[in-house]
Amino acid sequence: MKVGIIGSGGREHAFCESLKKSKNIEKIYCFPGNAGTSQVGENVEIDLSNFENIKNFTLNKKIDFLIIGPEKPLVDGIVDYLEKHNIKVFGPNKFASQLEGSKIFTKKLCQKFNIPTAKFGIFFNSEDAEKFLRNSNYPIVIKADGLAAGKGVYISETNDQANKAVKEIFDGKFGSAKQLLIEEFLDGEEMSFFIISDGKNYKQFGTAQDHKRVLEGDKGKNTGGMGAYSPSRLENEVLNKKIIDKIIEPTLKGLKEKNSNFKGFLYAGLIIIKGEPFLIEYNVRMGDPECQTLLPKLKTDFGLLINACLKENLKNTNIKWHNDKSLCVVMCSKGYPDKYNNNIELNLNNLILDKNDFIFHAGTKSINGKTYSNGGRVLNIVIRSNDFKSARNKALSLLTNLDWKSGFYRKDIGHKVIDQ
Repeated sequence: MKVGIIGSGGREHAFCESLKKSKNIEKIYCFPGNAGTSQVGENVEIDLSNFENIKNFTLNKKIDFLIIGPEKPLVDGIVDYLEKHNIKVFGPNKFASQLEGSKIFTKKLCQKFNIPTAKFGIFFNSEDAEKFLRNSNYPIVIKADGLAAGKGVYISETNDQANKAVKEIFDGKFGSAKQLLIEEFLDGEEMSFFIISDGKNYKQFGTAQDHKRVLEGDKGKNTGGMGAYSPSRLENEVLNKKIIDKIIEPTLKGLKEKNSNFKGFLYAGLIIIKGEPFLIEYNVRMGDPECQTLLPKLKTDFGLLINACLKENLKNTNIKWHNDKSLCVVMCSKGYPDKYNNNIELNLNNLILDKNDFIFHAGTKSINGKTYSNGGRVLNIVIRSNDFKSARNKALSLLTNLDWKSGFYRKDIGHKVIDQ
């Protein structure tokens, strides 16, 4: 089979590496890909917003199915468009993608189906929002409604900080904003919970813990993710059942009542408080960098698994995992998540990887056989091990050997499960 991957980050490189091991995959295309994906398949320079060009290339090359990595094409309706042309696509349709595309859509779904989540209010102008904030308890959470690349969430400690967040959102920092969300701050531990679905049936697809803040000790600005580990230290059978019964099942039921379904990866971002799960947000695709910690642990043939979903045959497919730990440290360009420089060479030749060591490219590009930086998050170093501490030590050792002067990374990924 021929497969196409939409996207250019570490998640998409992880997809490519997993598909490379699949016995039925003969050719991988990546749109537009990065320096890492070019070593596994063929990179294709296509504007991801040009669905027609993607369709034409897919049909011309007789690609059997596409996997959509990032959220924006999903929210913009790429699945609906391609399926009209009889192209098989793994990912949710435009309606279901509102679970990520509109935080307010998801909050209203939570309200209707009694899904546990933070108390919230929806505001259509800064005056009403600021009036509400004057009488609020702090800290408080303020969210842009639409997509914001993981950065449209403010945790404000003071009224001044909150008013600044409101102003930035309504002034268009994350695109045109007609409304925003203000919700109570829930004090608990985060957990990422994944399912894979074929539109009729679904199965759990692991757990992870992401580290969003740019600085060690979980301080500083929110980013797209500085690292992750899997499984979450909170995972257990009792909690898994609560998440399924109280959050996942009611969500899928809500979509069904709207004559829709969910096909693809669904990622629930949760806060766990005294053993009880609360939904913070949904992502309608595999997380990044959580994906990079999960896929190396997957024993089941990834290509066959995706194909089973496209044939609505997930029910009869067993998902098997390696029973160990996985940890990812993200190497970023200095200045991220603000201003940073691109086009700086990376010398990866002196990195010696063992069997359970993985490097997934994120913001990179290849020019004349050399690798250059091409984004804020540049590389993902992922280690599988029997324990998180040795995994982190190995990842940090590889990054020390890499010695990229233009980058930085957090040295405390997994601190809650390792250092306490």
